[in-house]
Amino acid sequence: MEAVDIQSELIEHDPVAARGENRDGEAKKVFIKTFGCQMNVYDSGRMADALAPAGFSGTDSLRDADLVILNTCHIREKAAEKVYSELGRIRRVQEARRRDGNDTVIAVAGCVAQAEGQEMARRAPAIDIVVGPQSYHRLPELLDRHAQSGETIVETEFPAAEKFGALPAVQRRQAPSAFLTVQEGCDKFCTFCVVPYTRGAEYSRPAAALLDEARKLASRGAAEITLLGQNVNAYAGEGPSGGQWDLARLLDALSDIPELKRLRYTTSHPNDMTARLIAAHRDLPKLMPYLHLPFQAGSDRILKAMNRKHTISSYLEIVEQLRSSRPDIALSTDIIVGFPGETEEDFQETMRVVETVQFAQAYSFKYSARPGTPAADHKHQIDDGVKASRLARLQQLLSAQQAAFNRSKAGRVLDVLWEAPGKKEGQLSGRSPYLQAVHAEGELTLLGRITPAEIVGASQNSLQGVIKSHR
Repeated sequence: MEAVDIQSELIEHDPVAARGENRDGEAKKVFIKTFGCQMNVYDSGRMADALAPAGFSGTDSLRDADLVILNTCHIREKAAEKVYSELGRIRRVQEARRRDGNDTVIAVAGCVAQAEGQEMARRAPAIDIVVGPQSYHRLPELLDRHAQSGETIVETEFPAAEKFGALPAVQRRQAPSAFLTVQEGCDKFCTFCVVPYTRGAEYSRPAAALLDEARKLASRGAAEITLLGQNVNAYAGEGPSGGQWDLARLLDALSDIPELKRLRYTTSHPNDMTARLIAAHRDLPKLMPYLHLPFQAGSDRILKAMNRKHTISSYLEIVEQLRSSRPDIALSTDIIVGFPGETEEDFQETMRVVETVQFAQAYSFKYSARPGTPAADHKHQIDDGVKASRLARLQQLLSAQQAAFNRSKAGRVLDVLWEAPGKKEGQLSGRSPYLQAVHAEGELTLLGRITPAEIVGASQNSLQGVIKSHR
């Protein structure tokens, strides 16, 4: 999954009396901070859903929080250290609240919790609950166990099917764009990646459950849904009448939900881009012309060392097929530089792939070792200065391509889904079909709607538009 660092949107729920009051008789509050990928954002929302029946409502203030949850990501370098640093800040707030007679329970969830487990509980005694990404549906039970025993609770099992079956129905009001996890875990075992160890084996949710959740999301205001998975295009869920559905069939069924206007999916593996899925980009008008398709490195030798199981020629063939199917499709990718053993020629092969494909957006990183992964023990680690130099050269090329792609939309009229108020008064922010941020002056009544906007300006990271008409 592509990595970002983001504070999750906190959703207010109607409090429930049972187990849902603090010492002052007020409804309990939960503060959730989310690090990492879109799947973690989805998980944070579902944690809020799981806690609502226990009487918790959301707050964006640590000082008001009876429960603090850090939903963590293990993709970025020093991810665990960032969590411990955040815990120090939370501990100070916890102590201030205790002086006022209020308790604060601290929980660490997500992939760092899964990877660190008992070590995290030992190193940071302030943590009350450590819960892995497949067990957060049990948060109310874990809170009860902690309250009764006073001990740190560590729950890091892998019951993915149990999790999704136990989660309550979505009740909260949705933003215009929503996430829906359809597949979790990974069986690919790339040598640089911790996901198989933190998220477990690949698991695809039944199609009927996904269609039901999508309808609920749409009925509560979601006009666009992004399907999520570590290898989302490996989706192989049970069909409503038996048999197995692939991602193309699921997208086709989701397209029949009238309230849904747009569909996206991320993140994909090249080996799982089937002919049916490529054809869906041609055949489904609701499927947006944007695809995140990581290639990671341009050298077949490095790809083999990464255990990626695809070659550059097969990747470029997929790109050609996608553009034949949907000529205007925008492609984004993930790239790692400085993987152990990478030579300057290997790096130049990566640059040649970027020049060939012309990406609309990309996420590029210096390789950083993850404890427990095979690549971490590779003999030929690359000097950090070399990695930094290669990354700078790569990002200069990627930035130029992104700016050129954005400029290519100037003068065009694009349909924009307006998602939120902009930073300036009277401004709206939305997304183009190509996932570009678009800003324009407009009324708040347009939030959640799709309108044509003439693109009058383009910058590195966004477009400026003028709303043409309403529909």
